[in-house]
Amino acid sequence: MSTTETNKVAATELDINRIMELIPHRYPMLLVDKVKDIVPGESCTGIKNVTMNEPQFTGHFPQKPVFPGVMIVEAMAQTSAILVMQTLGQEAEGRLVYFMGIEEAKFRRPIGPGDQIQIKVQKVQNRRNVWKFKGEAWVDGNLHAEATYTAMIVMGD
Repeated sequence: MSTTETNKVAATELDINRIMELIPHRYPMLLVDKVKDIVPGESCTGIKNVTMNEPQFTGHFPQKPVFPGVMIVEAMAQTSAILVMQTLGQEAEGRLVYFMGIEEAKFRRPIGPGDQIQIKVQKVQNRRNVWKFKGEAWVDGNLHAEATYTAMIVMGD
């Protein structure tokens, strides 16, 4: 296998170590465990394994734990940021991706401990350092949440 072929294979899936190289988030705010099906500059799927030992469950409906909707949208945003950083490569070094706006967020079904969220993100538009995405959160083949949101790439401190 040539180096180019090896790089293409390596770029289709990212593990947690590579994710932490691309975005600054850490526990408890790192909400993406793996990224797969990467089409640079276009789309990817993030994986979030929801576990009962996460801190939000001690206070967010402790008798019937529900993964907070805002954290689902944050997981979408992190998946998109990973896609942007992976796409831009060295050009993105030292940069951060910040939310600019969230539109049309819909929460259809609750997500809880034991669920594995497949976070499908698709680029809608990109102009200079502003990216717009459509994100969907799927569990066991069912759509649980969706949102359209905008983010900007800026120099980190």
